[in-house]
Amino acid sequence: MNVRTYQGFTPKLGERVFVDPSAVVLGDVEIGDDCSIWPLTVIRGDMHHIRIGARTSVQDGSVLHITHAGPYNPDGFPLIIGDDVTIGHQAMLHGCTIGSRVLVGMGAMVMDGAIVEDEVIIGAGSLVPPGKKLESGYLYVGRPAKQQRELTEKERSFFSYTAGNYVKLKDKHLEEDYAG
Repeated sequence: MNVRTYQGFTPKLGERVFVDPSAVVLGDVEIGDDCSIWPLTVIRGDMHHIRIGARTSVQDGSVLHITHAGPYNPDGFPLIIGDDVTIGHQAMLHGCTIGSRVLVGMGAMVMDGAIVEDEVIIGAGSLVPPGKKLESGYLYVGRPAKQQRELTEKERSFFSYTAGNYVKLKDKHLEEDYAG
């Protein structure tokens, strides 16, 4: 597991967290219970903080970073992610806020200062521009992402199903004791 201290900040992992040995987690990062961080993911809290809620899954090749404080953005933007979030393969989340029970599609990008409320699906390949707010209960698709339609009850139930499924899968990976 490649969990690294940076500038005196050591990532804090909740209980039963799986971090694949090929992933990198560094700096001011807190990851909640039962999360899974899959191969080749980078979670870099080097100039601001990253907080990830419980039962969140970050799929292969994703990049999670922050927006530093500077002359163009005096406070910067941390990266905040809620509970029961599934982040698809090769997604990029940068200095944004993601609510709970959200699906970020494969290859999607969510940029600086964007806010994604609870129970949202962001379609694969979509781009959420800086500062955009995605309202709860909708599917968003496109580059830039636009509200497509309301979520169905089946889609809303999928959030907890997929979060639970990844909890079971990461438990199997933890049993393999890769670092052993």
